[in-house]
Amino acid sequence: MIAFRNFALRRGERLLLSNVDLTLHAGWRVGVVGRNGCGKSSLFATILGEIEADLGDLDLPGKVRIASVAQETPSLPDPAIDYVLSGDEEVYAVIKAEAEAMDHEDYEAVAELHHKLEELNGYDASARAGRLLHGLGFPAETHTRAVSEFSGGWRVRLNLARALMCPSDLMLLDEPTNHLDLDAVLWLEQWLLKYPGTLLLISHDREFLDGVCTHTLHLHEGKAKLYSGDYTSFERQRAEHLRLQQISHEKQMAERAHLQSFIDRFKAKASKAKQAQSRVKRLAKLEGTEAVRAERSLRITFAEPARLPHSLIRLNHVDAGYRAESTDTPTAGAISGAKALGGTNATTILHEVGFGLEAGDRIGLLGPNGAGKSTLVKTLVGELDPLTGERSSHPDVRIGYFAQHTVESLHEGQSPIWHLKELAPEAGEQVLRNFLGTWNFAGDRAFEPVDGFSGGERARLALALIAYTKPNVLLLDEPTNHLDLDMREALAEALSDFDGAIVLVSHDRHLIGLVCETFWRVADGKVEAFKGDLDEYAAWLRSRGSESKSAKSVAKSAPVAAQKPTLSKQALDAAAKRFKQVEARIAALQSEAKHIEDELANPSVYGSDGGGAVVRLAQRQAELHKERESLESEWLQLYEQQETA
Repeated sequence: MIAFRNFALRRGERLLLSNVDLTLHAGWRVGVVGRNGCGKSSLFATILGEIEADLGDLDLPGKVRIASVAQETPSLPDPAIDYVLSGDEEVYAVIKAEAEAMDHEDYEAVAELHHKLEELNGYDASARAGRLLHGLGFPAETHTRAVSEFSGGWRVRLNLARALMCPSDLMLLDEPTNHLDLDAVLWLEQWLLKYPGTLLLISHDREFLDGVCTHTLHLHEGKAKLYSGDYTSFERQRAEHLRLQQISHEKQMAERAHLQSFIDRFKAKASKAKQAQSRVKRLAKLEGTEAVRAERSLRITFAEPARLPHSLIRLNHVDAGYRAESTDTPTAGAISGAKALGGTNATTILHEVGFGLEAGDRIGLLGPNGAGKSTLVKTLVGELDPLTGERSSHPDVRIGYFAQHTVESLHEGQSPIWHLKELAPEAGEQVLRNFLGTWNFAGDRAFEPVDGFSGGERARLALALIAYTKPNVLLLDEPTNHLDLDMREALAEALSDFDGAIVLVSHDRHLIGLVCETFWRVADGKVEAFKGDLDEYAAWLRSRGSESKSAKSVAKSAPVAAQKPTLSKQALDAAAKRFKQVEARIAALQSEAKHIEDELANPSVYGSDGGGAVVRLAQRQAELHKERESLESEWLQLYEQQETA
């Protein structure tokens, strides 16, 4: 239980929260929502003891164990799986001590540590760490890679896995879906539903909040109000509250008409395309929330394109990837699904791509991170030349491209209006100011340097710069990172009204479900149409096997490994025979290991033979463990050979 009593919180001169009196009960999964800067992260810092309340009390149980995601990842030489395993500090300390005792051949210490690990239920710790890494998208071959070798986004995932590994009664997660692909978001959602403790979750992903949360804590204008139910339920309740305060009738009716136009439009499409039905379902969820949505002042638009040819961009028989001279490098995950072109310094990520983009297309790209979604988008943009095959585009194509690095490309020390003048040096200042005002950079804000802007404000400015060019094609790669819920809603509405073509990569199911009519899956080196909507995609992912299944499931659902050479029938027969032998031997080792564990659990063994029996058992246990690890690695390789065949 967490109790706030007359709680107030200030950061600098600004009062974030005041007069907060509420109680959060054990086992609740609470979504903490509110506009950027309302105090969500500061509230977490107070619970963690990093800052103090200005007034009142925050009551936590005396021995509560709290897990949270670290903001920084040290550049360590430790293997990724060890870093995740260290999230369970007590178990990790025993495992390290046991390994050191084994190295020093101190078998009495090994036996004692063995019992301690058994008491902590720590013998499956490495397996749990491996499942967390797998669920968050780390290929099996990266589990032993040094932490220092991973890029920033993958280190964020490592910190998340480490937090999930930590035994806890209370978990604090601040934007955990940032840097995750949709597959990993869906996996995390299922993991959190099984979490037995209390969860406090900050997220701007409404579908994720709807999937996980039992309660919603809304921070607004210095107040905190607790609602029962998920985010959509909160919106409905808040809408009723706002109606009771007599929100402008005209605003409500205008917003209702705006939403109804969406629904009418999508219903018409639903008769022609099955995928459009999911958009109607998502829009139907918004009924009864008009007052909340009318309260939002942010409205953005993408102007009607000057020209809109029918056939815009086409890829024919394209192998897409990276040449040696390219400044772009594929991620570790992408490399796992790639192969080098014979005789050239190039890495192929996607093979034989046939993809056409026509006026009115609204395509969502699905698939795990590192599988090649960004590579496909860069090839459509023309940033990457095809390794083989042909990319063609209409001469009137005007592309608006938002990449994952676009926000970082803004010029430090320069203002929004400076950036806009770079695009339109002949335009008058008032015209530019009026345009920036529609993107919520009004007044003096248009002249402030971007250095002090939040990540969300920078992303909004980057989108504004794209909108100003009046594109007829929008290629958007994770545009919602750092955007708050209000801006995500505004972006969804603007994209729904956009007349041109859209290709969208996003882990935000609400956005992609509202905007996209068809879906393509990028995985295993291929780009293929997915015949279904997002709900069917989630069901399809679940059908591939849950995390609790055997290593066979892990091998099937892990990101595709480097392409294997074709094996002869004789070699395949030999591999199949060896596969059965390895399976049988692993089973025998498991049986013997269980027998030794039972022996070591018997108190009488410690008094016999001067402790010699314990030493012999511990030695044999270590031998079994080493042999089993080696055989399991061989088993996985043999399994992958058969799957490839």
